[in-house]
Parts: sequence; structure tokens; C-alpha cells
Amino acid sequence: MSSVFTRIIEGELPGRFVWRDATCVAFLSVNPLQPGHTLVVPRAEVDQWIDLDDPTTARLMAVAKAIGNAQREVFRPARVGLIVAGYEVPHCHVHVVPTISMADFDFTRAAQDPDPAGLDDAAGQLRSALIALGHPEAQA
Repeated sequence: MSSVFTRIIEGELPGRFVWRDATCVAFLSVNPLQPGHTLVVPRAEVDQWIDLDDPTTARLMAVAKAIGNAQREVFRPARVGLIVAGYEVPHCHVHVVPTISMADFDFTRAAQDPDPAGLDDAAGQLRSALIALGHPEAQA
């Protein structure tokens, strides 16, 4: 059975995409820790990040860095954090989170019912920032 992320990637489930390329995609978390919280996900359905091949790992990190730079431009956080937890969905993914403090990494405080308009706005701002930073992969 396909993971929920594969179903989002294939368009079976909705996703607020901010990046698409041949190796990976990025879309907003449906339960964000902070506005702009983005998941970078390889297209290949691999459970654990340590099982990714080296080129995919490198691409995932490069995309996470580009997303982080866009988050820094849009949200002006104190820091942009990166988390690879690997528990909730059996499909490798990297959380890229604009943060103010360590408390922002508490998944028990993630938004359970975020405003759809706010998510759409954050996705649009991130896509615009990515394009301005020279990343055409940021098409919707």
C-alpha cells in the first residue's frame, strides 16, 4: 500500500506544494509547528533516511536548504530548523521549520486544525520567494 506521501505526490490526496523536481517534492505540513513548516520528501518511497541512496540524500538536503532560505526571507525566524524524525509516516521526509525557540520543535503543540487560507498564503509566499531566489522548481 502506498504511503500517504506517495498519495500526495501522485495527486490522490491534496498537498500545498512549494517544490517539485524529478527527485523530490516539498509541501506544507498539514499540522504545522510554525507557519511555513514544510516537508521535503523523496519521490521514491523509502522508509528511513539512512536507506536513501547518496544522490537522493544530497538532493533532499539541497532542497531543504533552498526551502530554509525562502523561509528565512518570508517569515524572518530566529533560525530555520531541520528535523528527520521518521516515526509518523513510513516514507522518509525532512521537516524544515522556521523557528523562534527550541519550544517550536514540540510536535505535541503542532496545529491540529490550521486555517486553510493561512496555509495557502504561506505556500504562495514560499513559492514566490523560491522563484526570486532562482529556483524554478517552485511552481505550484
